[in-house]
Amino acid sequence: MRSKFYTRSFLILAVILLASSFYYLPFYVSKPGMAKELEPIIEVENGYEEQGSFMLTTVRMGRANIYAYVAAKFSKYQELYPIEEIRAENETDEEYNVRQLHLMATSKLAAIETAYKKAGIPIDYHYNGVYVLNVLPDMPAHGKLQAGDRIFKVDGKEFMSSDEFISTVSQKQDGNEITLTYERQDKIKETSITLKKLKETGKPGVGITLVDDKEIEVEPAVNINSEEIGGPSAGLMFSLEIYNQLIKADLTKGYKIAGTGTINSEGTVGRIGGIEQKIVAADKAGAEIFLAPNEEGAADSNYKAAVETARDIKTEMKIVPVDTFDDAVEYLRNLD
Repeated sequence: MRSKFYTRSFLILAVILLASSFYYLPFYVSKPGMAKELEPIIEVENGYEEQGSFMLTTVRMGRANIYAYVAAKFSKYQELYPIEEIRAENETDEEYNVRQLHLMATSKLAAIETAYKKAGIPIDYHYNGVYVLNVLPDMPAHGKLQAGDRIFKVDGKEFMSSDEFISTVSQKQDGNEITLTYERQDKIKETSITLKKLKETGKPGVGITLVDDKEIEVEPAVNINSEEIGGPSAGLMFSLEIYNQLIKADLTKGYKIAGTGTINSEGTVGRIGGIEQKIVAADKAGAEIFLAPNEEGAADSNYKAAVETARDIKTEMKIVPVDTFDDAVEYLRNLD
């Protein structure tokens, strides 16, 4: 009898523990991710080889269950964020993931622009329409469009950019019906939507947030296989790896160079989240140099947080402040 009691108690406890692991709290938890070499990820056609390596750094981010929450509370380099700090208002998990992947795609485009401009190579652009990031609740597009849809026609007419789409729709009247042609999972579909006046602009709309869906055409061709890595924070390191394959002189000079930072088409390096976790990840991967956004010397810059973390974990990795792509290139050219 006692044996059966213990067995039953154990099974009940196991079920409770299993069930609680699927109960998510209103928090996200981030922890050190990885530092991944970029040469296998980025390939410039007939590009030059390098002796060292550029590495992107990541954080692992996910919804916190009870166990992840407790672990983060007792871990120095795990951070908890209220859900509203990570996801936009009314944004679903699917929309959040789509937004992160699109931010990565935008980061790739900016990195290619920056690297090819620096190398003096011409760039051509091809616009494919607009890309749906979010569908607002209680708006006409809700239930008809999804995050990730690519819209390329309004009432049968193609348009080239988000500005053209917004202009076409806003010229119509509240209550008018429009037909949108879009692509979802490689299938072309159509939907009719009745326009509704938007609170923000006072003009008719369908109730989506959107961005341009464009491609860059360059010669030599470049391919970036980032798989399921999301977010914009690899932009700086993407641009350095592409540029290094385009030019004869090797910027790595045999060093393992990690870093982080957004990049725009003008080559400006921007702030990112989770710099402390990325320093830990880069140190574990054996990086010798880490490029960090300087934010023009701001008191709470990524660079200063990176220096503090590096000091705390007693790494010999050198932390280098950069405000622009050119800053990073100049520093690397002056390496021994």
